[in-house]
Amino acid sequence: MKELSLNILDIAKNSVSAGARLISIDVLETGRQLDIVISDDGCGMDPEFLAQVTDPFTTTRTTRKVGMGIPLLKMAAEMTGGSFDIQSTVGIGTTVTARFDRYSIDLPPLGDLAGSVTTLIQGSPDTEFVLTRRRDSEEFLFDTRQIREIMGGIPLNEPEILQWMQEYIEENESLLAAPAESESL
Repeated sequence: MKELSLNILDIAKNSVSAGARLISIDVLETGRQLDIVISDDGCGMDPEFLAQVTDPFTTTRTTRKVGMGIPLLKMAAEMTGGSFDIQSTVGIGTTVTARFDRYSIDLPPLGDLAGSVTTLIQGSPDTEFVLTRRRDSEEFLFDTRQIREIMGGIPLNEPEILQWMQEYIEENESLLAAPAESESL
């Protein structure tokens, strides 16, 4: 995948398919490090499946025999000198952690994070999503539980609500996007 936001979308869609009611997406930049952590409260994976999940020929899909999301995210992280970890417990959920070197020439762009999050909400309006976006000491939190409370029963996948959420995430993302002028490699 050319953008990390597409990896996030793919992994979070796996969480939805696993029956998750709450999915947390953390995109955290500190120093040279970029961490992407996706956690869910879905059905989890048994140890045998978990041990094979980074193999592209291991998938729960019935429409095709290849599952590339997790292997591609793992490869992207490792190509930057980073790391990949996945933890899962049946009946509790799964946490995927990809760590990247922010200054590696092999780091894919983050891409359209707001678009990925609103696509997830549009496709799974009853699932709760929490996006935490941090760059050094600045942080932005987006939580559909709070939005749902403000909307007072209006479905989150209404076009106007989706557009507002996307613009809200984009606006807050742009405040974090530019590195400080004094930041150095």
